Parts: sequence; structure tokens; C-alpha cells
Amino acid sequence: MKKLIIIFFIILTSKEVLSQIDKAPERYRGEGPFNQLIIRGATLINGNGSPPTGPVDIVIEKNVIKRIVNVGYPGIEIKENRRPKLSKTGIEINADGKFVLPGFIDMHGHISSQNTGKAEYVFKLWMAHGITTIRDPSCGQGLDWVLDQKEKSLKNVITAPRILAYTAFGQGSKNGINSPKEAIDWVRQNAERGADGIKFFGAPPDIFKAALVENKKLGLRSACHHAQMDVARMNVLETARSGLTTMEHWYGLPEALFEDKTIQNFPLEFNYMNEGDRFEEAGKLWKQAAKPYSKKWNDVMNELISLDFTIDVTFVPYSVFRDVQRASSLPWHKKYTRPKLLRFFLPSRESHAAAYYDWGSEMETEWKNNYKLWMTFINEYKNRGGRVTAGADSGYMYNLYGFGYIQELELLREAGFHPLEVIRSATLNAAEAAGVENEIGTIEVGKLADLILMDENPLKNLKYLYGTGDIKLNENNKVVRVGGIEKTIKDGIIYDSKLLLEDVKRIVEDEKLNTPGWEKLLYEYIERN
Repeated sequence: MKKLIIIFFIILTSKEVLSQIDKAPERYRGEGPFNQLIIRGATLINGNGSPPTGPVDIVIEKNVIKRIVNVGYPGIEIKENRRPKLSKTGIEINADGKFVLPGFIDMHGHISSQNTGKAEYVFKLWMAHGITTIRDPSCGQGLDWVLDQKEKSLKNVITAPRILAYTAFGQGSKNGINSPKEAIDWVRQNAERGADGIKFFGAPPDIFKAALVENKKLGLRSACHHAQMDVARMNVLETARSGLTTMEHWYGLPEALFEDKTIQNFPLEFNYMNEGDRFEEAGKLWKQAAKPYSKKWNDVMNELISLDFTIDVTFVPYSVFRDVQRASSLPWHKKYTRPKLLRFFLPSRESHAAAYYDWGSEMETEWKNNYKLWMTFINEYKNRGGRVTAGADSGYMYNLYGFGYIQELELLREAGFHPLEVIRSATLNAAEAAGVENEIGTIEVGKLADLILMDENPLKNLKYLYGTGDIKLNENNKVVRVGGIEKTIKDGIIYDSKLLLEDVKRIVEDEKLNTPGWEKLLYEYIERN
């Protein structure tokens, strides 16, 4: 039975390796890095929870932040003698009236979920939304493929976020992991190959614990989607005690909060491979857990915090189940969603999580109530000092790369996070969880120059972060569309975010031209949604 379960998850997470997507082409966007780059006069929204401050000048040399200088006060003309001097080979950006933030970190960023298409499409959607780092959980294209793109991103020879590679546990093993010794051997080999961590789905307790302990001993990080196939034997509390560093989604957390049962109340005809069964019952899970602020609820929360445990929430993919009509008709799908990806999003028994067939108001009500309980736990976890990060898990359920990440930030806001807490989850918290806080996560002297520059204040309206921006009335009382990130800076290289989105639109248009029956698919999409 151990062997069957582990092989099942290896197949589930490794099948993409058989049909890899196209690697990113040589970089043709972006300017820099420069001997000196000065961003002048911006309002700084740092990732450490501090309030906005400015105007500031930020001095960057090559790809490292060298100085941050407060050069005046709002509403008063800046005195030039306060400003850092521009070198003969330096360039400057006039950021007067603009806002600068640390680059975002998507802690749950599958490079592709569909086995087709181009890495360029995914990378540029991320970069256009200010995402300068992603953690690839499972390395579905294969570890060697991901490490190749990681290295090229580090050298900036492709347009891509920096990549943290978390291999799916057991990936590459022909017969599965069948003993603690085999688990330890695989973990050591994974580290030797250059992985940054491991993504687990579950395993028999002796195997799971051996792998977690060895992985931690080697200094690597770990993540886990506590899948229902194994969660009854090891829930979040048990894996955290064994050294797990982050949990994904919420599976395993309600199970740790059970008071009157040890197994979720599955209907007797439930079948895990039936996507409808799986996600209908997932929406009823939180109400089976201990009530908010009860002793059990508090005890589990406090112990997880004491273990310095990180919750990578991924609110956004499951939010489709609260309102399918809204999720399926979001404005960016027509221009930015690839036809084959759109087909995968349509209701289906075969596409993972596309279970919103025979789905109506009763199902959506269950999921809305599920979210209320889930969000209550997450907000209080944050309030007590627990680390919460932002991960979008894009590529499923009408959840589009880049756009879905901004949705995730909005959902953190809905859960009760102050906008500054939202930004911290997207930057410093994520950097700490990944162990890279000395390099990225805040705008500080000595850190890498991963920055976001934009015209509108995202604290006032997180929708300004979408590539499509948002609408408001201007001074002439006319409706205008504003926002979108102006520039994404990674390693001191300046990217025009609008041009990155133009590249994405070109990729989508090319796929439409080469997809027989695209018009029929679009008609089907409109009819269903």
C-alpha cells in the first residue's frame, strides 16, 4: 500500500516531464544593469511593515542597492544638495509622484500546469505583475529543466523571475519510495542535484518523517500539500513537528483541529478521483474543525507559531468555488489566456479541479462559509505573529499567472490584513520562509535590486497592481483606466511591464491562429460563462 500511494503521487506530479514546454528565449527586453541607477523622488512602500515614506532617492550599482536617501518632505520642492550625485556613466529615473515597492515573491508558482506552451508566456505574466521571484512547487517540467531556467534567470540571459526549485518528493524514482532509507537516499540525491527544497503530498509516517528530518539536516526547505490520501496519518501539526517549513493551501490544518473525529466526514460513496466529490467535500471541511478561539483551535495555532511554521495560503484558486460566474468572466481572460489553457479551465471531469459542473448556489454557499472560517484562522495566525505568505497556484480554475497573484493579495485583504500586512506577506515574509531574506524581500542597502515602480498607490487600491489596472474619475470627472505596474526591476534590469504584456498578447494571438476551432472554443466559453 505504501508503494502504491507514493507511486500515485509521483505520477501525478511528474507527468509534465514527459511533455515539456518550450524554454524561455534569449532576453530581448529590459535595460541594464547599469554601473549606477538612481530612482529619484519616489514614495517608498517597503516590505517590512513600515508606513510609506518619501520622497527618497535609491542608488543602485549593477544589481545591488547602495544607498537610500530621504531627500525632502511631501509637497515641498526637493533641495538638490541633498540628492546623491549621478556618475558620468549613471542613469536616473524621475519617480516624482510614483511609488516603489520590493519585488513580489509568488510562493506557489507552477511554471506550467498544462504540458504545452511557452515558459516565456508564464514568466512575462509574472514579471509584468512585479513578481521577481517564484517558488516552483513540484518542478513539473523536471528538476534539470527548472534548474536550467533558474541558472539562466540568475544570469539574466532570459526574461524570468528568479526561481526556487522544490522537487516533488520521489520525482524520478522508478518504483517509488518504499522505506525510510530510500527516503533519506532520495533526499540526499535531490540536494546534490541542486534543488532548493522538496514539495510533499504525503507519505507513510515513517518515510515522511525520515525525509523531513534529513532534508532539514541538509539545510533545505520544504512544502506540503497535505493530500487526503495521507492526511489522516500525518496532519499539519505532525509534519511541522518533524521539520516541515511551509504548508500549502489548507488541507491538513482542519484535520489537526478535529475534536470529535480523526477522519474527515466523507460520504460513503466518495471517490477521491472524482473531482466533483473531492471539491464538494473540501468546501465542507473547515466546519468540521474546532470552533474559532476554542481551546483546541488556540492550542494548535500557538504550537505552529512556536515552531516558526509558515502558512502559504493560496486563497485564490479555490475562490472560483465561491462564485464560478465571476471567476470565469474576469476581464483579462479574452486577451491574456491561451486557448489551450482556457479549454483546460472549462468545466470538466478530467481537468484537475475543473469540478464546477452541477455547481450552484448551495455549493457556493458552502464554500463561502468555508472561506469565512479559513480566513478567520489565517488572520488570527498573522495577528499572533505567525508567518503568512502569498502564493497563487496559477494554471488552474480560471486562475491566470500574474493576475491570479494580485487576486491573492486582494483575498488576504478580505481576510483582514491591512494593505501593509498584505505587502509584507508578498515580500519579506516570503523571503524569510524561503531563506533568502538577506538578498530580497525589502528595499535595503546591500540587497538585490528587485523593485516595482508604479504611478498609483497600491495601498489605496490593490487593483492598481493588475496589468489591466482599474477605473476611476479624473479631475475632469471622466472615467479613466489607471494603474498597472509601470516598471519591474530585477537585478537592476529595468523592464517595461506594458511591453511584457504586449509580448504575452502576441503569444496568445499566435496560439489562436494555430488552434483549429478556436472560434468554436471561444463561443463555448461565452455560452458556458
